[in-house]
Amino acid sequence: MAEAKLIDGKALAAGLRQRVGKGVTYLIANGGPTPGLATVLVGADPASQVYVRSKGKLAAELGMVNFDHRLSEQTSEAELLALIDELNDDARVHGILVQLPLPKHIDTAHVLLAVDPAKDVDGFHPLNVGRLGSSAPGAPLDFPVPCTPLGVSMLLHETLGSLTGRHAVVIGRSNLVGRPVAQLLLRADCTVTSAHSRTRDLPALCRQADILVAAIGRPQFVRGRWIKPGASVIDVGINRILAEEGMSPLVGDVAFAEALPVAGHLTPVPGGVGPMTVACLMFNTWQAARRSSGLAVNAAEQPHLPVGLGESAKGKGAIRPWSNHGVRLEPAGGQ
Repeated sequence: MAEAKLIDGKALAAGLRQRVGKGVTYLIANGGPTPGLATVLVGADPASQVYVRSKGKLAAELGMVNFDHRLSEQTSEAELLALIDELNDDARVHGILVQLPLPKHIDTAHVLLAVDPAKDVDGFHPLNVGRLGSSAPGAPLDFPVPCTPLGVSMLLHETLGSLTGRHAVVIGRSNLVGRPVAQLLLRADCTVTSAHSRTRDLPALCRQADILVAAIGRPQFVRGRWIKPGASVIDVGINRILAEEGMSPLVGDVAFAEALPVAGHLTPVPGGVGPMTVACLMFNTWQAARRSSGLAVNAAEQPHLPVGLGESAKGKGAIRPWSNHGVRLEPAGGQ
């Protein structure tokens, strides 16, 4: 059997970024706002600094405005929540990204709950989580969807086309990746099995999967013999292992060398899901700006998206701006 075809996340992410850039230009040219992304970093963690800087730079390259907020490690939870309140009320800001992890003295749940759901471009607010879980197949996803799961869904649609009827096994049940991936695949008419490290006879279950998504956070956990010949394998994991030479290479949750001769399609690590995550953050920010204006986006500017994404906010019950009275689920623009 021939080796798996590698799913080039870098190339697909580049295409998505290009289309988002065109969408931003179209939005502004048609009277819409310039999308604004506010990034908030508490502390001086080197990796987090790199992530935030790269996201701000990309936003600027795509024609957006980046509002960068760097706070000291000693910032109190009350001070951080006050900043988020200001960003919620700032009409120039359409997306708010609070870089995680936060210092231990700050309650992450309180912070994520404070972000305006309409500006929650990470898709972590409970309201957006609930809307994804309760939305019917084919209904518009006119609200932020978590970036990594959205990237996984886009990779699969771009690679396989229709996902209808395929059996998908998702290993991992986290709120950030595993569960929303499963929900997106259900919307695409897959038959979905959610598995985890304590699932009985996990290898046998994986061998039934047409689509296997590994998001368990364990290096090289999924072995080649677990994979159904010809299956599409999406490796979400990013892990460092200590090599004999003292180097720390990045590896995924899938044993890549073992999977390569068995799978039909396979994402590499790095270069697979990771680039799509950042590109989807830009997509979510653009969409948030579009929804705030009530403008539909030209279909020609839309990337290839899972069912329900990229539709006009008009008449779709879009989330309105945050207010002291909570979130109103009225159609955008009253239409």
